[in-house]
Order: sequence, then structure tokens, then C-alpha cells
Amino acid sequence: MVTRTVDLRSDTVTKPTEAMRAAMANAEVDDDVLSYDPSALRLETEMAKVTGKEAALFVPSGTMGNLVSVLVHCNIRGSEVILGNNSHIHIYENGGISTIGGVHPRTVKNNDDGTMDIDLIEAAIRDPRGEIVYPTTRLICLENTQANCGGRCLSAEYTDKVGELAKKHGLKLHIDGARIFNASIALGVPVHRLLQAADSASVCLSKGVGAPVGSVIVGSKSFIAKARILRKTLGGGMRQVGILCAAALVALHENVPKLGDDHKKAKMLAEGLNQIKGLRLNVAAVETNIIFFDVVEGAKITAEKLCKNLEQHGILVMQESLVRIRVVLHHQISESDVQYTLSCFKQALAGRVQEENGN
Repeated sequence: MVTRTVDLRSDTVTKPTEAMRAAMANAEVDDDVLSYDPSALRLETEMAKVTGKEAALFVPSGTMGNLVSVLVHCNIRGSEVILGNNSHIHIYENGGISTIGGVHPRTVKNNDDGTMDIDLIEAAIRDPRGEIVYPTTRLICLENTQANCGGRCLSAEYTDKVGELAKKHGLKLHIDGARIFNASIALGVPVHRLLQAADSASVCLSKGVGAPVGSVIVGSKSFIAKARILRKTLGGGMRQVGILCAAALVALHENVPKLGDDHKKAKMLAEGLNQIKGLRLNVAAVETNIIFFDVVEGAKITAEKLCKNLEQHGILVMQESLVRIRVVLHHQISESDVQYTLSCFKQALAGRVQEENGN
């Protein structure tokens, strides 16, 4: 019988705190589709200020936030967006930019640190003289932190260079900032500085920030005006959305300062996992709250069996491939949870090896 659960599948699994629930119960609300919901307006005003943009718009999810942003910038079907081959928009958002927006993705290889080489981005930009046969490049997308690369942070200086390249070619720059607060805390750089070169960004509130639902997209006033229309088109006009925005405001004030603790616990867990025979990971690559590691061939246990063994002890993780596992820290994981997790990993690997050896 499982008596303890440590959920490391994602930072999306957090439960609303009592303060969030109280804020939701007492939220001042109105019709947000008519732009009258006071709690939504407070959240959007604060997020615009934090990100250094003119305006903001609450949306139900990061996927919708990215989709709306891409469609605003690529409002002509057959447009092309340059983005990382390992990016969330390209892999995990149901191909929405293509199926709904008619936008063609052109991928550039993500480096291990989450960046894309500047010269490769420039080489991917279509020559306008070939528009009779090529799609037209209109947008570049970055992701910060880059989740599939292990929560790696993109520096302000790197983003500036991409922004300069975009302007040089008359393109727009969108940043999928689902975990931009994690990047800000890890780098010690304000969010607005990390987004300074971007024309738009999507910021998730239900990941590390810990709100139950929602994301915010930010940009110029004209960008947000167009985004508001597209949000309605996609079914994201949710009327008394202030109930959700009230919880998000609490999450911003309570949990953003705790992100540094999440990063420390992730590093602690990574260092512990690195000491366990049968696992392989790069501790130096753990910059924020995401850890990837491999079950090595000589471990005599598969990643699948390891995940099932851990689940029997209340440890929930995410299997990424035949050998790779992902764990993500969040504010509801304690240091005690980290130590318990490490003990379960040790027992699972040691116990399996003994079984295989017939001991």
C-alpha cells in the first residue's frame, strides 16, 4: 500500500494552495469577453509590467497562447516560422500552427543548451525572390527555458542577437516563455530583460508558478487587440475568468520567489541520481527544475520497469524513451521528498540487480 506520493511527472501537477482557493472563492468578476473582468485586468496589467510589454491577455493554456501568437504574426496562410527541432510548439502542440493557421514550420537544430546557431537560423530564412516556390518566412520562435533540452536558460544576450537578426530581415520574434520565470531566477536577470528583444511572448502560469490554470500572452497593444479576437475564434473567451486569474495572482506573489528553491532541490536530486550505479546524467546541465537521465545498458533494468517499480512506492516520473526518464521539481516537493525519491531509486536499481543475479 502506497502511503506517500511524490509527483515528479511535471510542474503542471501542483494543486492550488488554500490562499489560491480563497482568492478564487472571493474573486471580483465580470465578463472578460467584454473586457470588464476586474481580476483579469489586474493580472494582465501586472504581467504586462513584469514582462515590459504594452499589454497582456489571459488565455486558457500555453498551447493556445503560442498558437494565437503565431497566427497574429503569420496572418497570411502559407507563411513560415523558424523554430527549434526540439521545441514545444513543434513537438507537443498538435501541429496547430499548420492545421489551424496554415503556417509551415521550418526547424533548426537545438543545441544541447537550448539555443539554435545564429548562422543556421539566418540560413533558414527564405529568400523573398523565391516566393513563387517558397513559403514566406515571417517569424522566429525561441523557447526559454528550453524544456526538452533539460530546462536550459537562454541568455538575454543570445535573445538580443536573434532579435537583431529578425529585425534585419523584417521578421518578428516570439518567445515561448512557458518557464520564463524559472529562467529569470536561475540567471538573476529580470523577466522584462529576457523578453526585451521579443515582439511577443507566452508565459505559463500553471507550471512552475503553480497556478491551477492558464497562461498570459504579452506584446504591443495592437498585437494584443488582434490576439483577443483570435482567442475568441479558438474558443478561449471564458466570461468570468477572474476566478482563475485571482488564483494566478496569488501564485505569482507566493511562488515565483520559491523557484530558486525548486532549482536547488533539482540540483540536489540530480547529484544524488548521478551517484547511483545504472543511471547516467549531466549534472552540470541541470540549470532549473527539469532533469533528464538515462538508464544505462548495464543496469539490468529497463526504464519502463524502473518507472513501474517507483510508482509502487509512490514516486511518479515521466518515461521519455526506451532509456530516458524525466523528472520535474515544483514548489510542492520538499527536501524530504527528494531524499525519499533517492532512496527509492537506490532500492529499485539495487533490488533489480540482485534479482537478476539470483541473490
